[in-house]
Amino acid sequence: MPETPPSPSIWARSRMKLQFFARVRRFLQAKTTQRNTKSRNKVVVSKEEQVATADKQSGGGGGDDDASVVLQRSVKRLHFGGMEEKEMAAVEIERLAREDVKMRKLMAELGVIPALVGMAASEVAGRRRVAIKALIELADGTYTLWQALALENLPKPNINLGIRNKALMVEAGIFSKLPVNIDVLEEPTRHEFAELILSLSSLANHTQFPLASSEVLPFLIRILESNSSCETKESCLGTLYNLSAVLDNAGALLSNGVAQTLLRLIPVKPLSEKALATIGHLVVTLMGKKAMENSSLVPESLIEVMTWEDYPKCQELSAYILMILAHQSSAQREKMAKSGIVPVLLELALLGSPLAQKRALKLLQWFKDERQTRMGPHSGPQTARIGIGSPVNHREAQEGKKLMKNLVKQSLHKNMELITRRANATSGDSSSKLKSLVISTSSKSLPC
Repeated sequence: MPETPPSPSIWARSRMKLQFFARVRRFLQAKTTQRNTKSRNKVVVSKEEQVATADKQSGGGGGDDDASVVLQRSVKRLHFGGMEEKEMAAVEIERLAREDVKMRKLMAELGVIPALVGMAASEVAGRRRVAIKALIELADGTYTLWQALALENLPKPNINLGIRNKALMVEAGIFSKLPVNIDVLEEPTRHEFAELILSLSSLANHTQFPLASSEVLPFLIRILESNSSCETKESCLGTLYNLSAVLDNAGALLSNGVAQTLLRLIPVKPLSEKALATIGHLVVTLMGKKAMENSSLVPESLIEVMTWEDYPKCQELSAYILMILAHQSSAQREKMAKSGIVPVLLELALLGSPLAQKRALKLLQWFKDERQTRMGPHSGPQTARIGIGSPVNHREAQEGKKLMKNLVKQSLHKNMELITRRANATSGDSSSKLKSLVISTSSKSLPC
């Protein structure tokens, strides 16, 4: 009988091992030439203890092993070891990836990312967490786009390496590993998933991001509507902000109910700025503007934000959104007027930041300017010209204009009267009095 040839799986495994050891050998040679240039001994104590314990349990070498030897051992365990060995290897890979960018590149070449993505779907909580942590480090997870917008001096990661590793994670199906039921996840695991997705969301600016066909949006919305921590929700909002910056994603975001979720988060002050910034991206689209107009939370929630004097950025964003909604929409302007926007705009025009004051004055101009037909195309809200013979009740139109004009004049007169009276007072700090005066003025002081 002729001898049966080995199965294809055995040949594939043998070839994989040969390629693995050849790459590690090249890496070891490169490390030998660089050994005298710089020392890499910055190790977090807790992680070092985990790895040392893992080595003792698995019969591995001591803590004095060179990083290259540790990498060789951990990658071998990840590919060919049992489940416990894979978990130990993920801990080592996380540590090595955090310490050296070149390690991240070599790990990706050795096929670490698909193996870790598979572990991220494990039902064992500890195994899932160590895999996600390792993926965060491989994706440069300590850097976020939102932080870059706020801090110009933030250290920048290796952009090309980060994009490549993130793309490999998406190709390996990381979004299909997201659990449908977030209740099975502990808070730390939710936060780590949210942090990983935030890092991956930067791919929306570089490659085709599988947004509509993936579970990422339902997963994010479930976290935002749960009792998760503010830090976890901030990461989710950062992801939505990154995705909404690409106008082509507006349809998928809005169809998944992102607009209503964001509007419900506006009153939560630690989350309000990111929610408003994301709405600012969506409202410039036709679908986004329509979603805002049809919401029962608009404009009241946005008008309320403009009274937050300790949150100037939120005031500016809220005024911006209201400007877009009021532009060329008499129905929205009427809705805003009934909600008491005029006195709030007066307060903002007096006490707001320079940008908030500018936007508040522009909105006030739109409300009081009755000569709309003489406005330019970019000077404010426009109304359609009425053709000859159109059935219009001119008496009702004039009464409406007169009512709006009186509303603005009476509110402005009352505020200026109070301001003048306080300015003439002889005691106390004038600036603080003016501030307290304007804050005390509310929409309730307006005539019905």
